[in-house]
Amino acid sequence: MIPSKVIILEWRKSLELYDEAQKLFPGGVNSPARKLIPYPFYVKEATGPYIATVDGVKLIDYCMAFGALILGHRPYTVLNAIVRQLEKGWIYGMPYELEIEMARKIISHYPSIEMIRFVNSGTEATMNAIRLARAFTRRNKIIKFEGCYHGSHDYVLVKAGSGALTWSIPTSKGIPEDVIKNTIVLPYNDLESLEKTMRKHGDDVAAIIVEPVVVNAGLILPKDDFLEGIRELTKTYGSLLIFDEVATGYRLGLSGAQGYYNVIPDITTLGKIIGGGFPIGAFGAKREIMELVSPSGPVYNAGTFNAHPISMAAGLATIEELEKGYPYKIANNAAKVLTEVIEDSIRKYKINARVYRIGSMFQIFFVDKDVINYDVAKRSDTKKYYQFHLEALKRGIFLTPSQFETNFTSSAHTDEVLSKSIEALEEALRAIAG
Repeated sequence: MIPSKVIILEWRKSLELYDEAQKLFPGGVNSPARKLIPYPFYVKEATGPYIATVDGVKLIDYCMAFGALILGHRPYTVLNAIVRQLEKGWIYGMPYELEIEMARKIISHYPSIEMIRFVNSGTEATMNAIRLARAFTRRNKIIKFEGCYHGSHDYVLVKAGSGALTWSIPTSKGIPEDVIKNTIVLPYNDLESLEKTMRKHGDDVAAIIVEPVVVNAGLILPKDDFLEGIRELTKTYGSLLIFDEVATGYRLGLSGAQGYYNVIPDITTLGKIIGGGFPIGAFGAKREIMELVSPSGPVYNAGTFNAHPISMAAGLATIEELEKGYPYKIANNAAKVLTEVIEDSIRKYKINARVYRIGSMFQIFFVDKDVINYDVAKRSDTKKYYQFHLEALKRGIFLTPSQFETNFTSSAHTDEVLSKSIEALEEALRAIAG
């Protein structure tokens, strides 16, 4: 690891701010994913595909707020919607029409959802989804998969992805063993292991929760029969299937991963894109399940900021833009072009690596075998990834800062932006080839 006092890319102002932040925040940041090595740059402003730092550096952004932005930074239509809502007020503590419009829009796109509850984060969404599944089935156990990240609440911080994997905390301290004794963790893409487990515990399993595409251990795609197999097993044993689509929702299309793979879960969790860049989370299901949620039923959920007007306005404007189709075309093409460039370069420079893409998401693993699960992903050469990340930064490209996150493109990544990125990424790979 590079000492924190080393000046990288002349980020002197960022280093000064980081030194001050370390006195105020644990680790100097407010989320582990932001802790770049050797230290994070600090943002001054962002527009379109670009982030400008306090040090006067302009970067092409392929992190896109870890997937929350699919139209780029500060898209005009979303900005206008936010301003219009601000002029009317930004929180009421009472219902208002926009939340109904937003709910109708999402329900029209997701066949798994007949009713929805808006919350404030993906963590809240998955936490409530699991609670709801337990209440509906009157069972306690849940099954999750290694490397899948479902937020930072107790039941799912077991062999989790994202920052927990990056910083070697697969199970967080502070979680009682009694809490996680009902959480069964299995390898992703291993249907045989799941079948054996369900034969043994299926009658006690309330739900199987899964990222249909793993976005938080790098990018890991499901095998052809994996999601369908989970769906059939949950039906056989009377368990519920929860798709955690916080990352894939509206990213893989208007109907997310469930539309892409044509596998319909019982409960869906959403986040990121549906907030248009503002805090958001949601969980939804068929009416008979959702009517258990308070105040209709006994599964309690409440929140002062639930269905926040600004998040609703920004999210609705984003979805309406996505319905026009062009954002997907541009973003998907950008990811395709970049992965082709990376693949060509790793062949050219004889680098042991694997590259994966789906839609507008992509990632490179510095490993010599196919990445089908968490076990293979964690064998990736993280030092090589950090070296690649730094070399890309030197050339004006901001890739996701961890091997165990995913890169995202947006509709702001036009051909002009791609032409700048292609040369920079090839140079970065050449620089680490030795």
